[in-house]
Amino acid sequence: MDNGATPARTAPAAVIVAIDGPSGTGKSSTSKAVAAQLGLSYLDTGAQYRAMTWWMITNGVDVSDPAAVATAAGKPMLVSGTDPAAPTITVDGADASGPIRTQEVTSKVSAVSAVPEVRTVVTELQRSIASAAGKGIVVEGRDIGTTVLPDADVKVFLTASPEARAARRSGELKGKEATDVAATKDALAKRDAADSGRKTSPLAKAGDAVEVDTTDLTLQQVIECVVTLVEEKRAAR
Repeated sequence: MDNGATPARTAPAAVIVAIDGPSGTGKSSTSKAVAAQLGLSYLDTGAQYRAMTWWMITNGVDVSDPAAVATAAGKPMLVSGTDPAAPTITVDGADASGPIRTQEVTSKVSAVSAVPEVRTVVTELQRSIASAAGKGIVVEGRDIGTTVLPDADVKVFLTASPEARAARRSGELKGKEATDVAATKDALAKRDAADSGRKTSPLAKAGDAVEVDTTDLTLQQVIECVVTLVEEKRAAR
């Protein structure tokens, strides 16, 4: 695997923004809003790993068997739409935006995304998307600033208290999949442990990332914080 060279930029104002952090910290809402406000593309890398997981489940791959997952990693065709106002993801031409958000996928995505072959495939896809974003892009995930785009212009790592994260995530779940905050907090803790403990590209804060604790901040305050960081970077050029 290469060392993640900075994607070529076609305009002086183009910036690569990496926003990392665990679930429930406001990554998606912040990233989409920042991209929209600054006229940048947007990529949800977590959706790509969810799409890979959904494909594995749908096609009968035993996701508890890393060897089976590795063998299948190159088969699905993932396409991500990068419009922050209406991001999309398709798998083999089929819209997967709904199916990838089920509890079954959520419970299995850490196992699939820990397989090195999966990360290699998806990381290469992410870098190609960033390279093609002529006006710049906001990329959100767990290893963007450390592994996928280590030379990103702006790196942000969002955090929040376990209680705040669980409350937000519980509020996002719909219908029969909604769970109480305590159960969600436990699920998030397990996901954090899995993502932070994996050998390949673990969830981690880049040394040069700006950490923002969103626990007591409104979404608008977080957005303004990130927009300011990006505008300062642009002005410094």
